[in-house]
Amino acid sequence: TLSKTDGKKGATKKLEEKVLHSDKNVQDRGLVVVDPKAKDIVLEHRSYCSKKMKQRHFSGDVLGYITPWNNHGYDIAKIFGNKFTLISPVWLQVKRRGKERFQFTGLHDADKGWMKDVRKTSKTTKIVPRILFDGWTYQDFESVFGSEDEIEELSKSMVLLAKDENFDGFVIEVWSQLGNQKQTELIHLLIHLSEALHEAQLKLILVIPPAVTA
Repeated sequence: TLSKTDGKKGATKKLEEKVLHSDKNVQDRGLVVVDPKAKDIVLEHRSYCSKKMKQRHFSGDVLGYITPWNNHGYDIAKIFGNKFTLISPVWLQVKRRGKERFQFTGLHDADKGWMKDVRKTSKTTKIVPRILFDGWTYQDFESVFGSEDEIEELSKSMVLLAKDENFDGFVIEVWSQLGNQKQTELIHLLIHLSEALHEAQLKLILVIPPAVTA
């Protein structure tokens, strides 16, 4: 049997599903306001205009991050793929295992079926997984900075990974790990990585956080 509470829950769910697709955009529905009401946000948060979902309103690059712990992000990327130029799943880490030895972890999170769906939605959207320099010590960075062979091996390994896994490039998070130290050497490494990736027709996006002031 259904209680009165159950009936209300069912009605609410039905209402949410009913407004999931709309013929009007948020402006036409009066949702772009200075003081939005909580009830409108709850009611409309899943709703989008089916006629506008593939249209872009911004000519610049748009980068979207996808995190494995938020599955809804995967759906957003598939539905609104045309609105992004770059999608970066937070999947990968690179570890230094010794001289000229690098290991990429996180590939168990890589979803080939999802990648195929995103590219089916938008032919121009690039999939560029995030790579975090994980567990690197100051000495690891020093060793790589001081060896062109190490830099060459890391560059080659990243290109091979992208080709093997059908990635379009990478988003790299490393800039803040050394603070303000070794910036010249870090830039030298990043230039080598970007040149190797660009030569292979791949992209490199560098994450640079805001400067921390004293």
